[in-house]
Amino acid sequence: MIDTRLGHGLDIPKSRDERARERFVSSLRAHVLTDVAESMKRAWESDVLPAFRAEHDRDPANAEEVHAALRPHPQFRFYSSLRCTAQEAVWNAVIDELEDDVEAFNRRCAEIAADRSRAQGTLELDPALELPRSATAVDVHLMPGNYHGSRGDDDAVAGAIYDNGLNVFAFGVMGEHLDDIGLSMANFVRLRFPDLQPEKILDVGCTIGHNTVPWKRTFPQAEVHGVDIAAPCLRYAHARAQTLGETVHFHQQAAESLDFPDASLDVVFSSMFLHELPLKSIRAFLAEAHRVLRPGGVLINMELPPNSATAPYDGFYLDWDSYYNNEPYYKGFRDQDYKELCTSAGFAEDAFFEAVMPRYGYVDEDAFAAAISADAAFDEDTGRLSDIIMWYGFGARR
Repeated sequence: MIDTRLGHGLDIPKSRDERARERFVSSLRAHVLTDVAESMKRAWESDVLPAFRAEHDRDPANAEEVHAALRPHPQFRFYSSLRCTAQEAVWNAVIDELEDDVEAFNRRCAEIAADRSRAQGTLELDPALELPRSATAVDVHLMPGNYHGSRGDDDAVAGAIYDNGLNVFAFGVMGEHLDDIGLSMANFVRLRFPDLQPEKILDVGCTIGHNTVPWKRTFPQAEVHGVDIAAPCLRYAHARAQTLGETVHFHQQAAESLDFPDASLDVVFSSMFLHELPLKSIRAFLAEAHRVLRPGGVLINMELPPNSATAPYDGFYLDWDSYYNNEPYYKGFRDQDYKELCTSAGFAEDAFFEAVMPRYGYVDEDAFAAAISADAAFDEDTGRLSDIIMWYGFGARR
């Protein structure tokens, strides 16, 4: 049975019916992304691909051709309709629970954040920060109100919606605290660059800090910071880190103009963030990462692999969100050459790296170390949410 409790001090009281609803939606998500997705792939292989070959005398050249050929098929329509319904059900389930007493929840977050006996983390907000239209024009992931939506000066509800929603969304494959991406990338850096003893680490686009905290746990001697533009998520992130007893410093900043001095950081990290940005913002952020990193420092981004590295069908499957899940920049990012993005930002060509790795929290260290020492190998499980998902990371050393 899927456990939808958060495992930290901001879990809200829920009735048995509410827990049951969350478990049902989480199980529905798992069913869609495994069984229904597999049925769609079988329909592609048995019906659509043979018809495409008969018409064109070749296989599809790219993900776009797969998408166009498969879109009229009933199995694609069933999959897409059910996946959108499940995505909306995730948010509806947790929003209803949080609506019970918003004021009490926000007071509780503020009290926890202010409790310095838990940890010594800090929060800096910038009310004058202008939020980009790329972040405010759509409800990303179909999340009502998006990440930045606020009900007042002390509001943290958007962060709670995201935390509870992601917990249902992930159906148990992202670790106890939804932190396996951060845990995996931090341990990749620890094992891949043993000479690096980071003193200052930055997570950009940190949302609620679920992948920020693992950097502090992996490198307890380091000063760890997280930045995001969404104030409600940052308020929640600060309180969440405090409940976990981890000292992390959160700031409201834009990735394109980081308020950190030149050559002041040892690691700049992002997770599932670049695909939320238009290309000009991606390039601006990577240039900022190059600016703020010390010589020998590491930029690492957890993302989905580029379309150039995936088979046409797998590329279509990963691009689905760009068309149907309010992810307008998703495909545009995946169409880029990731090495070129890094070198254009100032990193040397031979400093680029990429890796495919198992979830650190689910394998022993020897297996993890062996995986990250091998050349990156892509298959249908790379970046695809399932029990056997493999994380993909890329970056460069300064």
